[in-house]
Amino acid sequence: MSSEAKGGRGAQLKHTGLRPGWTTGSCATAATTAAYTALLTGAFPDPVTITLPKGQTPSFALAAEELTEGRAMAGVVKDAGDDPDVTHGALVRATVRRLPAGSGVVFRAGPGVGTVTRPGLPLPVGEPAVNPVPRQLMRDHVARVAAAHGGSGDVEITVSVDHGEEIARSTWNPRLGILGGLSILGTTGIVVPYSCSAWIDSIRRGVDVARAAGRTHVAGCTGSTSERTVVAEYDLPEDALLDMGDFAGAVLKYVRRHPVDRLTVCGGFAKLSKLAAGHLDLHSARSQVDKGFLAALARRGGADEALAARVADANTGLAALQLCAAAGVPLGDLVALEARDQALAVLRGAPVVVDVICIDRAGTVVGRSGPSGG
Repeated sequence: MSSEAKGGRGAQLKHTGLRPGWTTGSCATAATTAAYTALLTGAFPDPVTITLPKGQTPSFALAAEELTEGRAMAGVVKDAGDDPDVTHGALVRATVRRLPAGSGVVFRAGPGVGTVTRPGLPLPVGEPAVNPVPRQLMRDHVARVAAAHGGSGDVEITVSVDHGEEIARSTWNPRLGILGGLSILGTTGIVVPYSCSAWIDSIRRGVDVARAAGRTHVAGCTGSTSERTVVAEYDLPEDALLDMGDFAGAVLKYVRRHPVDRLTVCGGFAKLSKLAAGHLDLHSARSQVDKGFLAALARRGGADEALAARVADANTGLAALQLCAAAGVPLGDLVALEARDQALAVLRGAPVVVDVICIDRAGTVVGRSGPSGG
């Protein structure tokens, strides 16, 4: 099979004709790299090139730069490609300041970047809303610049986004307790653009490619982390992977008409809790995590009323999962089972065995349904 015919995430994106973009995490990493290089050498690299988690090496033009004694600032304008991202066009700045030897890399929230104020997120309360993968990406690039130019790598990075507090009002951050601005996000560094019609068409093409290649087991994944999980679990080839994004219904309805022997649905716990509750479109603008539904599932799994009430009042789906895990209530498995049942209902008796895997943000499996159906 030629590379043109192969399936998987990359082939789906190419098929849509949509232009990918860069996450705020990529932009912050590029700005950090440029600022720290200038701090050590006196000159800003422009454009500045970074290396993303999957090895891509994009270059970013600088939109702002400033160098003073012991401190440098660089800014990059976010390009979200063809994705209707509210942060498209935002100026992401990183200010890098030297710290004493042994301090490591310290992150601060500048203007327009939020601070975590409630539990249930992948960062502790009080921390700037710079997510774990972008943090690691920035640490890695600081280390590379330090090695290249004789620095210690001990720096404070203050990330800011011009007008970020205003932009954040159009996001879920205020409801999640991330106050003061945006989150710096991204797991791959790339924004995958979603046009509903184009992406659903690409899902259908992905199923067709898998069937033409003789694949009997395919996986619908919500993103790159879930793709890695199913590859580790089942050693599936690339053309058996369907990047369903938020369009779980599109996968299920097409597989109903074009069956395969087995379908694995894998995604984040919060997203799949929406499927479990009967939503087929998992986008945050069109469906939300129902904590009352999770509380009912927790009761089914042995939670007492006090725990169920805490689950119903949890800040996020992850917080609800953590509460149940601490009490020995298998909420992840219950969500996976319920999501599998919803998938089977959509399949309407099609001869397809279904299993569901729920993961956390790090890709750790937190719930399984086991295979059924068919």
